[in-house]
Amino acid sequence: MDTTVPATDVQRVLPRDEWVKTLPQTIVASCVLLLDAEDRVLLLRYAEGQPGVGLWGLPGGMLDHGEDPVTAAHREVCEETGIVLDRPPRFIGYDHRADVKGTGPVIDFYFHGGRLAPGQTVRRSGEHDRDGLFALADLESTRLSTPLPALTALHTAALTGTVVRLREGLLQ
Repeated sequence: MDTTVPATDVQRVLPRDEWVKTLPQTIVASCVLLLDAEDRVLLLRYAEGQPGVGLWGLPGGMLDHGEDPVTAAHREVCEETGIVLDRPPRFIGYDHRADVKGTGPVIDFYFHGGRLAPGQTVRRSGEHDRDGLFALADLESTRLSTPLPALTALHTAALTGTVVRLREGLLQ
């Protein structure tokens, strides 16, 4: 005689395809910090008609389907600047933002792409209307897509070989 009593407080297990639909949809991007011989940072300004118009930011963007962050970093730098990285960029940090303009969570991977060659030219994509090399001290009043404290921490990580963990653009 079976005396097992069925549990009444067990939640129904969803089939995998239904369960996957309940997970957060996270946007993943890769950004690359490139420095010149004077440790100035290459920034690009978003053009009219782009999200973030007028903001200055690092070369980078969202991963394509099936693409890993390092491959995306190579691709984005080339697409946005015409610069081909001659070696794999070094991971220097990440930023987790819980919600960006109503799109949901975003994780940005940051890489150091190395030093620009003297006289390196930038061939901007249509996404940007200006480019420039900037000392961090000169960015106090500049509209940035990556907050200056985060950019400063990433700059330090690039120079010292360390890795930073950011949340909402703030050092953790």
